[in-house]
Amino acid sequence: MKRRSLFAIASLAAALLAPLAAQAQASTLRVVPHANVTILDPIWTTAFVTRNHGYMIYDTLFGTDAAGKVKPQMVDKWSLSKDSLTWTFTLRDGLEFHDGKPVTSEDVVASLKRWASRDSFGGVLARSVDSYATPDAKTFTIKLKAPFGVMLEALGKPSSNVPFIMPARIAATPGAEQIKEHIGSGPFKFVPAEYKPGERLVYVKNEKYKPRAEAPDGTAGGKPVFIDRVEWVVIRDPQTQFNALLAGEVDIIEQPTFEQYASLKAAKDIKLVDAQPDGLQYILRFNHLHPPFDNVKIRQAAMVALGQEAFLKTQVGAPGMYRFCKSMFPCGTPFASDATGPLFTGAANPKKSQEMLKEAGYNGTPVLLMRPTDLASISKLPLVAKQQLEAGGFKVDMQQMDWATLVARRAKKDAPSAGGWNAFLTAWTAGDILNPLTMAMMNAAGDKGWFGWQDDAQIEELKVKFSQAGTDADKKKLAEQLQLRAFETATHVPLGQYNNPAAVRSNVSGIVPGGAQVYWNIKKN
Repeated sequence: MKRRSLFAIASLAAALLAPLAAQAQASTLRVVPHANVTILDPIWTTAFVTRNHGYMIYDTLFGTDAAGKVKPQMVDKWSLSKDSLTWTFTLRDGLEFHDGKPVTSEDVVASLKRWASRDSFGGVLARSVDSYATPDAKTFTIKLKAPFGVMLEALGKPSSNVPFIMPARIAATPGAEQIKEHIGSGPFKFVPAEYKPGERLVYVKNEKYKPRAEAPDGTAGGKPVFIDRVEWVVIRDPQTQFNALLAGEVDIIEQPTFEQYASLKAAKDIKLVDAQPDGLQYILRFNHLHPPFDNVKIRQAAMVALGQEAFLKTQVGAPGMYRFCKSMFPCGTPFASDATGPLFTGAANPKKSQEMLKEAGYNGTPVLLMRPTDLASISKLPLVAKQQLEAGGFKVDMQQMDWATLVARRAKKDAPSAGGWNAFLTAWTAGDILNPLTMAMMNAAGDKGWFGWQDDAQIEELKVKFSQAGTDADKKKLAEQLQLRAFETATHVPLGQYNNPAAVRSNVSGIVPGGAQVYWNIKKN
């Protein structure tokens, strides 16, 4: 049975990869994305694979370099009024959408409004905005109710959700709905006719794209394209991915399994490239709407039951590729803090969890825990979570599904018994969680917030204060207050940090590190 299953997998992979041989080798880059791609709207979801798709076809007003500095991208120049209430931006020349229409200030404003309706950082900005204006096709202004000292950081946000610029007619789609057209002004054009969900996405070089003159750096600088065609080839089985890379049938595996690294290091013509050198963080997210996690005391008990060690050793295991970190903000970054309050220590305490559940009146309501079976980088985490939660006194109903189904299901507010959920685990790049405004889990705006839908006015008020803070010291103090409140209300549980370098054929060069996986500047010899 096992032999037949392996044969079926190999046959499927061969059928999938066979048409690729017809493409010119040197001008086509073949990438195995870390997950299947079923959602193409990078504003509707925070899924990294959709964010990466967004960077292929859309451009941004500002970018963020590898050092965390914000740099202009679509914007040529900007100014701030003396009272710090009016920002004026001018677009650079030569910006054109893939349908041949110029990028205008109206497109920008429509895109920013849609982004702000979904994103945590954008939501804080929206509450500070008095009005937008578009005095001409290349100029837009943002008039504020109060100073917003992190405007450029908002517009240059490098990861999910990214304020990508779309045509106004597409950006008019309500944030609660997915867009149906995928037209940007970025370095690549999406080829919808060749899109096969679960199999392949195809992008071709945008010949009319005019990159900035600066060197590529993170999501900032120039975005030169040296490859005519990029194919994302979806291969779910890790061993089949590995074999395809060794055979030269694909050029990059975005996220190999941790068990493969020893073999990859020893393989001929293969190199490891860490496009996310600041690492990633595992987290468990609660659904705050439904029992049992609508009860803060029960969320706190789960937080105490989990710990970090078992997750890191089971999911990663490889020495030197993970680290313990109690902070919600990545260790080694400006707002990292060991101030976690009296409950969270980073170590599992099942006995304490049992006591807390008894005090909270937990009645045995099962926790519906979602597990993605086809995303190797996180697929073991739910197994550990089930074990830790049950040791802590919870009943757990772990339901298995592919990642695309999980991403769709986590957007449902229905009760777990009606197709909803109670908890899921995922990972965030450091760039996503550097501060309280970029961190989706600190979006506590209720129904308008991130999946899990926490409603906490204190978190939202502190975020506004953070956005208005005038000094780094003030921001540091407020970030610590926000972290303490997040632990107090159990927004989510940080489960440690890790690195997951890409596996790349040695004839591929030019990968740009910086937090997001981007595919401009790459050459293939």
